[in-house]
Order: sequence, then structure tokens, then C-alpha cells
Amino acid sequence: MKKQKGFTLIELLIVVAIIGILAALLIPNAITAIQKAKQKGSMKDVMTISTALTDHITDHGVVPAHDGSEYAVGSDIYSGLCPFYVRVLPVYDQWGNYLRIYTRTLAEHWGAEYLDGSAFGWDEFVVGSSGRDGIENGPVYDIVAPEAAFYEISSVSDFNNDLVAWNGSWIIGPQTRFGALSGS
Repeated sequence: MKKQKGFTLIELLIVVAIIGILAALLIPNAITAIQKAKQKGSMKDVMTISTALTDHITDHGVVPAHDGSEYAVGSDIYSGLCPFYVRVLPVYDQWGNYLRIYTRTLAEHWGAEYLDGSAFGWDEFVVGSSGRDGIENGPVYDIVAPEAAFYEISSVSDFNNDLVAWNGSWIIGPQTRFGALSGS
């Protein structure tokens, strides 16, 4: 008699169960890694814009006017920075939401303010991403307790928090393992 070779039902069920357990363990980590990569890319885009604005200020003494509204190729701020200060100005963050630029007297946004109440000048700017959900929410910068605007990433919902730089320095963003972000 010839025996037919193949897998038994029990062996197939065990393999399916092992694959299910591995998927349950790996998928949440993969989702977090994807969101972290998008967050880092958005942070890079915010710093790219900040550097271009800083270079514009160095050459002209003022930053191009912008009110935080959506901008696109051909808008005043885009034309003022491209292609001389940055080849391509990022318009969207890595989640597909508009990046926001507030300049001059409108830079007082996301809580950016001076301790003595000084007015914002013609060389001030705030650049930010409203995070994964596209809504400006999460921590707000407080000049008295600036470290309160830096948050830990402990769940996927933390990627909804904003990423904001004021005059090229982070004022809202994720903490590093060494503490709050510093500089650019």
C-alpha cells in the first residue's frame, strides 16, 4: 500500500495559529514604526521651511508675509522662497495635511510669545504640522514652562500632537530619550 504524503489538519491549524500570533505581535510595532517615520519626515520638512525663512531674513531683513493659510506653488510665500532658498518648499506634512507658516506679527501662534510681552517683529516666524489628524491640538507652548510642550510617544494617538518650530527652534514636539528637543 502506498501512503499519501501531506499535512494533517492539526498541523495546518498549528501553522495558522503561529502565523496569527506573529502577526498580532508585529503589526502594532509596524504601525508605530510607520507613524514615527512620518513624524520624523514632517519634522524635517518643518526645519527645511525654517531654514529657508532664516536664510531669507539674513538676506532681506524680513520674512515674507504669511498668515498660516494654505499655500501652493505660485503663492507669495512659495515664490519668495523657491527656488533660491529651497528648491521645493514642502506644502504638506507626511500625513498629507497642510504645513502652516505664520510670519511677522501673526507669528504669535501655538502659544509662541515673549515673557516680557514684546511684540513680534518682521523677522519672526512659526512653522508647524498639525500632526496625523490634521487638527491643531495637543500641547501648547508656555513660555513659563516650555518643557510642558514636549510629549512622549506612548501610543499611536500621540502622533496627532502638533510639531512646531518658532524661529527655527522646536517649541512643541516629541521628547527624545534624553529630554525635550533642543535647537534645530
